[in-house]
Amino acid sequence: MLSIGSVVLGVSDVPRAAAFWTQALGYVPREEMEEDWVVLVPAEGTGVQVSLGLSETPVQEHPRVHLDLYAGDAADQAAEVERLVSLGARRVDWDYPDDADFIVLADPEGNRFCVIDTGRH
Repeated sequence: MLSIGSVVLGVSDVPRAAAFWTQALGYVPREEMEEDWVVLVPAEGTGVQVSLGLSETPVQEHPRVHLDLYAGDAADQAAEVERLVSLGARRVDWDYPDDADFIVLADPEGNRFCVIDTGRH
């Protein structure tokens, strides 16, 4: 049986991306970071690894695959969005449905991800 071992993001600057995602998720490098690759793991406990690999591919405006980061409720979602923006993420202009439970952000590399209000589920 297979399981997901790591989610891989293509980035143009591995150290910059690692600095953002380690602070955003509370992760640490699994091994010493290389110029073109790093695997990030939870600092405590277990969880999905996030790998950052050097890529020359341009960022997709509407990516087919992205990360969903879960917040506990609307207040937690708002606080996390502000925290992530203070770390270097930016808000993405998005055509939201009226009942959206997500906010679209981009990391410093431009990779899109969502912060989800899970309190509504």
